[in-house]
Amino acid sequence: MFDVDQWLEVFATLRQNKLRSLMTASGVFWGVLMLVLMIGFGNGLRLGVQRNMFGITTNTVYLWGQRTRVAYRGLAPGRQIRFSNRDVESLEQVAAIEALSPRIQLGGWHDGINVSHGTKTGNFGVTGDWPQLAVVESIVPLEGRFINDLDIEQRRKVTVIGEDVEKTLYGRRHAAVGSWLTIRGVPFRVVGIVRSQRPGEQGDRDNSTLHVPLSTFQSAFNSADKIGWFAAMARPDVDAAELEQQVRRVVMSLHTVAPSDEHAIGSFNAGKAFQRLTRLFAGVRAFMWFVSIATLCAGALGVSNIMLISVKERTREIGIRKALGATPASVVLLVLKESLALTSLAGYLGLVVGVALLQVAEPALSRTGGPLGPPYIDFSVALIASGVLLLVGLVSGVAPARHAANIRPVEALRSE
Repeated sequence: MFDVDQWLEVFATLRQNKLRSLMTASGVFWGVLMLVLMIGFGNGLRLGVQRNMFGITTNTVYLWGQRTRVAYRGLAPGRQIRFSNRDVESLEQVAAIEALSPRIQLGGWHDGINVSHGTKTGNFGVTGDWPQLAVVESIVPLEGRFINDLDIEQRRKVTVIGEDVEKTLYGRRHAAVGSWLTIRGVPFRVVGIVRSQRPGEQGDRDNSTLHVPLSTFQSAFNSADKIGWFAAMARPDVDAAELEQQVRRVVMSLHTVAPSDEHAIGSFNAGKAFQRLTRLFAGVRAFMWFVSIATLCAGALGVSNIMLISVKERTREIGIRKALGATPASVVLLVLKESLALTSLAGYLGLVVGVALLQVAEPALSRTGGPLGPPYIDFSVALIASGVLLLVGLVSGVAPARHAANIRPVEALRSE
């Protein structure tokens, strides 16, 4: 197998038929190149989606009130479901919840409130929160602290601000914590600065938000006991889908909502979304492998046909070899080596070019915050691709090698 002279003869044969060898190798080259690029950019797409979900725990359920569509127990449809502190008290009794974070916001979802510090004013989001929000949404403290239980109990007029709020109102570091700012005429003391781990628009909105203790928010801004929405994180031994069902049942019971009225309570299960994405990317990856291997098989068929033509052209040469004592096994080995050399060279060239293209694209995509992250290919994929190449090379040479082994010296010497 490692006879140097025979390998030199193999490469000499390939050089003698450069155009044919090049055209034959192109199918294998494109197959491997497609495999590398599709797997690489598929991984980049998965990273981009995961990056956009970063900062949200995958076992968290979000709930908000909507309008009922079904009449129930004498109540007409069309009622607006509004959460309150009573919902918080009931949900605190659900054993499956690891962390509960009720929230309420001034204005609408995309609307801001004017916040002032000295002579500077900015328009930011203002939310009433619980301390557990830092756990549910993985908030990173930069300075000071986040809201704590004493803030809730004593209705302290304190606030935790996003880093963009600090930049706008203070302009420099180490100036915000301990200072006072004004929200709708109510003074609040800044006790911390935080940064969101979520990218894109959601991260920008988080970094431009002021967090106020929920109890303080309700009293300072005349919100009574209103709650805007909930975030509930499941315990480690509880599935997020089960938690979603439990929480929905509790809330629907409190608000006298028909069990069949799925629209009355809106919910988002981050765990379900993550699982759907995982299954989607598994399917995309399988499809990529299927397309690439199908392309490789087409290339292998082309290699086999060309090798068969090559064997027929060299019938006289093979006959002379066998007449001089060459065994059928040595002839088979020679043909297999030619097939293996052709597919391996083309395949490894496709692998190198594909990895090089991914390396060129990686810096540009790493700087963007879009849905496509930096593409890459696992070392295991390269090893699998190498194994597939060897298999393709061997399979491509089987039929031509068998044909060469069956050539009879006498008939070969008569051929023109």
